[in-house]
Amino acid sequence: MALIEMTNVSFRYPNEAVNALDQFSITIHKGEFVVVAGPSGCGKTTFLKLLKRELTPVGDMAGTIQYKDQQIEEWNEADRSNEIGYVFQNPENQIVMEDVLSELVFGLENHGTEALEMRQRIAEMVHFFGLEHLLHKETITLSGGQKQLINLASILLLKPKLLLLDEPTSQLDPVQAKEFLQFLRRLNEEFGMTIILVEHRLEDVFSLADRVALLSEGGLAYEGKTKDVIEQVWTSQDLRFLSYLPSISRLYFRFHSEASAIKGFPVTVKEAQNWLNDVMIDEAKQSSNVEHTKEEKERPLLQIKSIHYKYKKDSPFILRNLSLDVSKGDFLAVVGGNGSGKTTLLKCCANIMQPLKGKVKWKNKSLSSYKKKEWINAVGYLPQNPLLCFMAETLEEELLTIASRFNLDYAHERIETLTRDLGIQSILKKHIHDCSGGEQQKAALATVLLTEPKLLLIDEPTKGMDPISKRVFAKLLKQLHQNGMTILMVTHDIEFVAEHAKHCAWLFDGEITSIGQAEDVLKGNYFYTTTINRVTREAAVPVLTLEEADSKWKTRVPF
Repeated sequence: MALIEMTNVSFRYPNEAVNALDQFSITIHKGEFVVVAGPSGCGKTTFLKLLKRELTPVGDMAGTIQYKDQQIEEWNEADRSNEIGYVFQNPENQIVMEDVLSELVFGLENHGTEALEMRQRIAEMVHFFGLEHLLHKETITLSGGQKQLINLASILLLKPKLLLLDEPTSQLDPVQAKEFLQFLRRLNEEFGMTIILVEHRLEDVFSLADRVALLSEGGLAYEGKTKDVIEQVWTSQDLRFLSYLPSISRLYFRFHSEASAIKGFPVTVKEAQNWLNDVMIDEAKQSSNVEHTKEEKERPLLQIKSIHYKYKKDSPFILRNLSLDVSKGDFLAVVGGNGSGKTTLLKCCANIMQPLKGKVKWKNKSLSSYKKKEWINAVGYLPQNPLLCFMAETLEEELLTIASRFNLDYAHERIETLTRDLGIQSILKKHIHDCSGGEQQKAALATVLLTEPKLLLIDEPTKGMDPISKRVFAKLLKQLHQNGMTILMVTHDIEFVAEHAKHCAWLFDGEITSIGQAEDVLKGNYFYTTTINRVTREAAVPVLTLEEADSKWKTRVPF
């Protein structure tokens, strides 16, 4: 039975020259799990919002959308609101109440749910998500990942038939992301809930999907069963989407170029490990001669000495006796669970928050001794919510305002270079709230880099970025790092850390529990590691990334 039928749907935002969706048609059946992916700005979020009429943006639409064989706009608003749940890309946009319990109750109260049933639903959902310790906390004190879990729980309390999710795992740590996705699988398989998931972190979602839809420039580029789409993209060598394929499948394809062998490619870790049992892997000769370069010991650029921080007098310390040295020219990634204090650590380094105990020093001087403008010139801070970087309506206005405030030389040339490198010249004059999540992230980075800071503090920088944008962003970070910029990054994107960070630190229980070369910190973990490492941990030569497999493996395959 067709649950959703979109036929020749076109949608254009006001004052835009091209359609966000262009002659878009798709049919989604009851009980399907559909994953939607594609580059930032290709129309994914627009597609979801047209299915949730309360969120349909202002603009011109043509074509038809049917839900259960009825025009979607003809549905009773209360029924439609109950039937179709929506989890936002940015959790800040969905939370309306001051504390967690009130947020969970809010939707049920607005739908007139009886008090007894309300208590039963909340008790069940809170227990399942393990939210007991958050129930009476203020929502403003929650981490981004915790807010996203609250959002999902509040939507599921309404028992929707169709669940729309816009990059829901972007702010979840690896453990919670896997739990979240497995919960979606259970909703789909055990309760028959239809799920449409827009996602950029694709490693773990392809194996869950019944169908995959890849969008490009407002239309469908590929659509079909998961393995069929993967095979089509690989066979056609479509550069737009090769990086969207699971690394597990790409690992297989690199060692099986024969057309006859392509059909048996793996999608899950279990399938890939079974394949590797039949592959003889030796270490390539050239890798045995690689020597680790000796790291220079010098005075740290940024010193964090035994800092403590908590948000309220009667609350526990979120950071406790934390010490960390960041050397000049380092690229250090900090990983850890949601609510472990990663963002708080960055804010202390950015002098936005002051530790209750301990010191943060820059070039061996306490941050409090620096003038505000002097410090802003030295350090750039990209927050988790990119919209916090904007006071103007457009990126162009914001960049020109910053250039004027700091009397920057060659401001126009610098703006042109930055926006070109980030691939965001097309959104310079666009209202920042009309940009996609990935576009907002790159725009915010442009505002931070304009002053050419010596230290770059970035909080979840790849959140909302598609694989191609992420690769462009990584190239930019690499160039900045090679030019001498020191980078301190907080992230849940373990794949990105493995590929690009020099060092990695693990924040747990308010302290840095381990720190070292990214490779040494990540290898062998169950969750805080890459998909490729989970596949190859039992191999003769375990690796973290595809590139490492290329350089270290000499294989003999039985085909």
